[in-house]
Amino acid sequence: MKRLFDIVLSLFLIILLSPLFLLLWIFVVLFLGTPAIFVQKRVGYKERVFNVYKFRSMSNKKDENGNLLPDEKRLGKFGVILRRLSLDELPQFWNVLKGDMSFVGPRPLPEKFLPLYSKEQKRRHDAKPGITGWAQINGRNDISYKERFEYDIWYVENQNFFLDMKIILKTFTYFLNSRGLAHKEDFNGHN
Repeated sequence: MKRLFDIVLSLFLIILLSPLFLLLWIFVVLFLGTPAIFVQKRVGYKERVFNVYKFRSMSNKKDENGNLLPDEKRLGKFGVILRRLSLDELPQFWNVLKGDMSFVGPRPLPEKFLPLYSKEQKRRHDAKPGITGWAQINGRNDISYKERFEYDIWYVENQNFFLDMKIILKTFTYFLNSRGLAHKEDFNGHN
């Protein structure tokens, strides 16, 4: 039932929001450059690595030696708006349609973090990763990775359709308030 829900809703939203996708594509190219879609390797269900799609939110500005500038210098006002409204995440509807992701599940992290997980933390990969999840509505970036993983594992153990619907509904209010957007700590617990 969950996969059918994901297919129907992602297809519906891709069609419904296609004008917004096109508009964002144009603005990303104008303000941040090409390519408009950022692709990154992420870890998914059963630790399978897949390409996650996002709208670019940073420019490719480089220093005099040809090295990319720090993130804060490449993230302009438009990139901040994209992230604040989570519009950079919209291309992940394609990941949901393809079956790499679900609407609800643990957020997929970059492949480089895979060796850092404890055995218990790896259990978060026993569910398909999601655009939103239990950790996102319980703190997002306001909580530590340790806490996020605890929420993720709780979700894996308790997932069901009604819980998913609750998470989706709470996600809308959470993101409208722009809570939890500031990243406070890295994977290893450092600020």
